[in-house]
Amino acid sequence: MGRATVRRLCAAAVLAALAGPLAGCGIRATEVPTDFGPAPSRVRCSLTDLAVSPQAARAGVPVRVFLLCGSALVAVDRIVRVPDGAAGPARRVLVAQGLLDQLAESPSAVEKEAGYTTDVRGAMTVSGPAAKDPDDALRLSVPPGDLNSYALAQVVCTFSDSAAAEGDGSVVLGGPGSEPVRRYECTDEVRSRPGSTEPPSTAVTSGG
Repeated sequence: MGRATVRRLCAAAVLAALAGPLAGCGIRATEVPTDFGPAPSRVRCSLTDLAVSPQAARAGVPVRVFLLCGSALVAVDRIVRVPDGAAGPARRVLVAQGLLDQLAESPSAVEKEAGYTTDVRGAMTVSGPAAKDPDDALRLSVPPGDLNSYALAQVVCTFSDSAAAEGDGSVVLGGPGSEPVRRYECTDEVRSRPGSTEPPSTAVTSGG
């Protein structure tokens, strides 16, 4: 018997020995190539299983913040805690600060796995209107023009979709100096292409 024949017979015997235990465990031998790499555990940009629970909602104000995912802005549910008794302009500023803090917070492990990131950096604060600003103005500790287009889009779209603004899809923002504030809009184009489309803005005068 030639060596090649012996090798073929040995290989067949090994395969038969392996197939026996597998069959006993209820596992069929694979007939097609198998990819043993890790299967994706979460659909990209999908966090439908992380909705805010009723218990968490009672602990604060349910809000939505816009994070970056797949080069677009995607809304994520959050909770902002506001002290009891806060009302009017003071409450609006507290909500705005809570939103900024949420934007600056690093996404959770689950959010990172789904592809979420943020370009908003920490230590940014917000205050109410200056003396000659309209009542709905918000002043950031960083001039809006100094933010990159992604961070500005996140802030504008998050604020304009919250109790920090008037609910008309826009928000009046300014920096820490005396420069006039501007009204920024969150449009469909900004949400879908925040890196190349900056939020459109117009100058605002007192009471505008």
